[in-house]
Formats: sequence, C-alpha cells, structure tokens
Amino acid sequence: MTNQLLFCFEPIADSDAEILILGSMPGQESLAAGRYYANRRNAFWKIMGQLLGFDPDAPYETRLHELKTARIALWDVLQSCTRVGSLDARIDTGSITVNDFQGFFRTHDKIRTVLFNGAKAEEAFRRYVLPTISTVPVSYMRLPSTSPAHASLSYEQKLQAWRAAFPTNIISF
Repeated sequence: MTNQLLFCFEPIADSDAEILILGSMPGQESLAAGRYYANRRNAFWKIMGQLLGFDPDAPYETRLHELKTARIALWDVLQSCTRVGSLDARIDTGSITVNDFQGFFRTHDKIRTVLFNGAKAEEAFRRYVLPTISTVPVSYMRLPSTSPAHASLSYEQKLQAWRAAFPTNIISF
C-alpha cells in the first residue's frame, strides 16, 4: 500500500447551522462511497440517529436532511493529505492542507459550537486552523471518535459522551 493523496468532501451545512461537527479526513470506505461515515462499523450515524430521533439506516440524503434540520453542519478539518489506509495515525503531517474555515465561519456565522469527532480532528484544527482565523465559535469540545478503530470505549460510552455535548433542545429521547 502506498501513500495516496486524498481530498475531503464539501461541507454539509445550511446557513442557519449552529453546531459544526468536524472529522479529520474521510476513511477509505467513505471516500469510495462519496459519503460521510460510510463504514457500517462507524457509530456516527447510529449515534446521530439516537440523538436526533431518526433511522440511522435511512437513505443518506434523509440523514443529511435530519442533521440540517437540527442546525448541525458536518465537515472535515483537512482538505487534503496523504495517508495509507484509513487510520488518522497514518496521515503524513507534511502533506496536510486544511479547509478554508475563515470563509466557512463568515458564511455560517451562527455556528457557536464546534464538536470534534476524535483527537486528530481537534489536534489538526488547533494546530493548523485556529491560529489563522479571526472569527471563532464560542465553544469547542472533543468527543470520542465514532470510528471502529477507537475501540477503547463501548458504543454506550461513546453515545453518553456525545449526548452530553448536545443542547437538550435538539436531542430526541
């Protein structure tokens, strides 16, 4: 396996988004499918389904609609990088290019909370993005990665951490 130059997807966001969930870079299955969190073992859609009250197996466009309805935007910190496989640990840090967050926050000025899906997303944002932007949201929180590679926590532990991060007015119980 060789290093491959990878590019992230466009953001999923409406102008009224208040929460931004950031991953690092889509994994191989997601890139091949052209969809965020396409790996069936990734807990992202299952967690979002439980928090927002929708079927995590609904068609992809329906799931995206549910996020937008809840005023949640979805994107990745990295615009491009080289990586072997899907693991964040395999990202070549010398190859990293980040997305245009200055422009994103200017056009999505209601975002007040950024939730990081895992440590790599938070680390990359703090290292490469935060020093370069003047418009910043109010709060940041790293959540446990929903990736199947992050096996030190059970699904229930991940769900509880994610549930605690969301405002109660958008969570469906």
